[in-house]
Amino acid sequence: MDYQPKGKIVRRLSKFDTINVVPFIDIMLVLLVIVLTTASFIQTGLIKLDLPTSSAKADDKPKKELQISIKENGDIFFGKRKIAHKEIEQTLLSHDKKTPIQLYSDKNTTFQDFVFILDILKKNNYENLGIVTKNE
Repeated sequence: MDYQPKGKIVRRLSKFDTINVVPFIDIMLVLLVIVLTTASFIQTGLIKLDLPTSSAKADDKPKKELQISIKENGDIFFGKRKIAHKEIEQTLLSHDKKTPIQLYSDKNTTFQDFVFILDILKKNNYENLGIVTKNE
């Protein structure tokens, strides 16, 4: 004698033919946006920022640095010593490449004098360079 309960519900499993890809596409689009945004920062090498101002002064501890000054008439000074144009590269090479260099240039000097110094620095792989300006 077979016993079968009276209220038994029989369910059939339906065939699983489709996959809902909408959540997958959403995730991939978010990842694509993140990758493209990050790649644009890496490509340019910097992120443009509008930095805030500060009234605090920088620490004025004495540092060993080379100060190069360009006067309006084109005279070039290393510290307080005037250097002839043909001796600049030789004088520069006597300084360590890791020494910070502060470049001061008169606002009325010719751009060619400024580029002349930058070319020498770049050619000799001096990269620790700061261009000094004044606050308004």
